[in-house]
Amino acid sequence: MKVILYSLWGSKKIFLGVRLKNIYFFCNLGHNADTAGVFMENGKPIKNTNLVEKFQKDGFLILENALTDSQLSALNSDLSMWVEESRRNEKSYGKIMDGRPRFDLQLDTHSFEKPALRRVTSPAEISKACLDVVKDNKALDLVSEIFGPNIKHWTNKINLKLPSSGTEVKFHQDFPYEPHSNEDIVTVLFFLDDVTLENGPLEVVAGTHKGPLYSLWHDGIFTGAVSAEIEAENKKNAISCVGKAGSACLMHSKLMHGSKSNKTKSARSLFIVSYTAEDAVKLTENPLPSELDGMIVRGEKTGTVRSTSYSVELPEYPQEVSFFDQQSKMKDI
Repeated sequence: MKVILYSLWGSKKIFLGVRLKNIYFFCNLGHNADTAGVFMENGKPIKNTNLVEKFQKDGFLILENALTDSQLSALNSDLSMWVEESRRNEKSYGKIMDGRPRFDLQLDTHSFEKPALRRVTSPAEISKACLDVVKDNKALDLVSEIFGPNIKHWTNKINLKLPSSGTEVKFHQDFPYEPHSNEDIVTVLFFLDDVTLENGPLEVVAGTHKGPLYSLWHDGIFTGAVSAEIEAENKKNAISCVGKAGSACLMHSKLMHGSKSNKTKSARSLFIVSYTAEDAVKLTENPLPSELDGMIVRGEKTGTVRSTSYSVELPEYPQEVSFFDQQSKMKDI
């Protein structure tokens, strides 16, 4: 077991970070004005650069209080409104830029009594609360330390894992969905609810962002998932990411990950925002097209392109409402 004490910059609270077996979680230990804004290890202050080094080493990082109380409340207020609205619809509805529905319903279980809204695509286009978080949050401060001062927005969405649902996200890497000229892409998953071992936590495999890019194509079909053999091998080392509402997990685009099913009677919701370095240029169309694609959220636009060397199979542009439908194709292979 490894124990780390730290304080989020701008906060006067001290937190305990514990890795116990394959679970990451954080607990609030109280206040200490003398160490506010300082990362602590073994009782000694160290620089925030260690957070950057940890992300670079593991490919992910969990931050508590990544959202303010008011941000979290506003996001959940809008989400509750959309869930209520979904009761009155019998099929996925709304429209994003390419004509696909904005509000994705799990049609085999959706009803007025038990609404099954499972995704909202690009909610920042229609919600001030979502847009405000995209533009400014504590996790974004760290992203600008990891990738440099110039950062732009790529995509945003809300994923809901429905109560007592068997839905699992098969293991995959995000980068083959969204290849860019370089690999400086991070996804920030904001916890809108407490995330526990029972309600479908994100599972990540530390360090895999430094390894190979795996194919998401099988028998000529783009499934959005790695093969069963590669998934089984990676699951052996998977770490469950749990935490309180308002926390966030920062995850590199090349990191292997998936998630378990929700075994509870409550939904588990995430607001998911992806950012790229400003000099990372997309090589394919955005799978979640938005008028906010490329919006500068930190620093400035330089108009430069930075390229790194790698090889990846280009993805298939999704015709389905969401990646849940893409991954369901694995059942037919």
